[in-house]
Amino acid sequence: MNLKKSCFTAFMSCISFILSTFVSFPFVVPFQHCCNVICAVILGPVYGFVSALITGCMRMLLTGRPVTAIIGAVIGALLSGLFYIISKKMILAVAGEIIGTGLISALLSYYVMKYGFGVSLSTPLYYIPLFMPACITGALLGYAILILLKRSGSLSKIREMLV
Repeated sequence: MNLKKSCFTAFMSCISFILSTFVSFPFVVPFQHCCNVICAVILGPVYGFVSALITGCMRMLLTGRPVTAIIGAVIGALLSGLFYIISKKMILAVAGEIIGTGLISALLSYYVMKYGFGVSLSTPLYYIPLFMPACITGALLGYAILILLKRSGSLSKIREMLV
């Protein structure tokens, strides 16, 4: 286990939690997804998954969010990291976040909430319009930040620092 990567993971989890808790737009809280994409590119799928899991747990335990706070984050973070590792293209990390969270996690959340918690939901597509706007906005925001970091030369320095 890499201590530097673990510390950076904890740092990104805290940033994600703080931004997701205290900064929001009408019906859109994109910062979890922004941090997922950044972690996927800088840290990879495992640490990105762990960061999303930590953030989701903090959101559930400290702000009373439902279990969808975890379900809606971890699959996107994992796919984002896997897509990036396979392609080495940051835009595919964005695609992984959108597919993983906006589609797969949204569908999984329906089944967990309906059959695990007995919530009356009408269709398996119920969560897609709820997850997708924040997911797309956040993933693109994370991509923009990564582009700025890359252009400034900071992205490679951050990666070198974490080795």
